[in-house]
Amino acid sequence: MQSSHVAALKAKHAGLESRLHDEQARPSPDIAMIQQLKKQKLRIKEEIAAN
Repeated sequence: MQSSHVAALKAKHAGLESRLHDEQARPSPDIAMIQQLKKQKLRIKEEIAAN
């Protein structure tokens, strides 16, 4: 059974994935925003793995 903290992190990760996909699908994506979203996803993924 996973903790509510891990579940919240997974939900946040999924939200970031959605935002990343939306940004990449734009006609002229913001590269800085894409990099920021990817860094946030990686930090969350690392935190999930640590739990």
